[in-house]
Amino acid sequence: MTSSIRSNPLPFALCPLPFPWRALAIIGLLVAATACGDGSAEPPKPTAAAGKKVDAATAGSIAGMVKFEGTAPANAPIRISKDCPQVAGAAPVNEAVLVGKDGALRNVFVYVKSGLDAAYTFDTPTAPVELVQSGCIYAPRVMGVRVGQPIDVVNSDPTLHNVHALPMVNQEFNKSQPVQNSHMTHVFTAPEVMVRFMCNVHSWMSSYVGVMEHPYFAVSDEAGHFEIKNLPPGTYTLEAWHEKFGRKTAQVTVGDKQAQTAAFTFTADSKSESK
Repeated sequence: MTSSIRSNPLPFALCPLPFPWRALAIIGLLVAATACGDGSAEPPKPTAAAGKKVDAATAGSIAGMVKFEGTAPANAPIRISKDCPQVAGAAPVNEAVLVGKDGALRNVFVYVKSGLDAAYTFDTPTAPVELVQSGCIYAPRVMGVRVGQPIDVVNSDPTLHNVHALPMVNQEFNKSQPVQNSHMTHVFTAPEVMVRFMCNVHSWMSSYVGVMEHPYFAVSDEAGHFEIKNLPPGTYTLEAWHEKFGRKTAQVTVGDKQAQTAAFTFTADSKSESK
């Protein structure tokens, strides 16, 4: 008896199967061919090279003074609204210009503007910097933060504040903070000098934040002093920024383990000079 079944040397995909099954078989062969290719694996994607780290054994520093020369403008008192907590003692004054003994100028943001090798990388701090609203005044008036580092905005007043940041590079935001002792966190994603913070409820409230890719910045204190530590050897351009008097620059070369100095002097006409 002869069998009615013959062996078929043709590939499975060409067997006389019903149409739906034949179509699925052809698709399967195409997928398998695509996956196999020429038998070579896809080359691995290159990974970013680790950046250089500052060698603490050779790092130096820059310290200096910021002064105001001439007659400092008077600090006008602020007319605090009735919803703000009463502050004991003298009425608060506008802190835009704070000049101390021997012309020491406070709240000047000093930072390395250029000269830092781009190959250096720095860990981003995870601890937030704090910006407090107290007595309807922002504190500190001027501060620095790293790109990617959180800012913790605190409302310590029993009244409504509206936190309004006015950057030119980063994303603007405008958020209400009505509850006392509440916290609001924000992270800037790009370097920018400077970002102004204001309050839409209390027009006199201002603060300024320098957003930096690196840790080389400082704010002058009540004695006009600043210090930038752990700088790798190199030649740097420092910039000093003041909210009323504009910007000044100085070039400083730091050698191995060298402690260098820099000085900045502002006058009432400095802003027009810096343009």
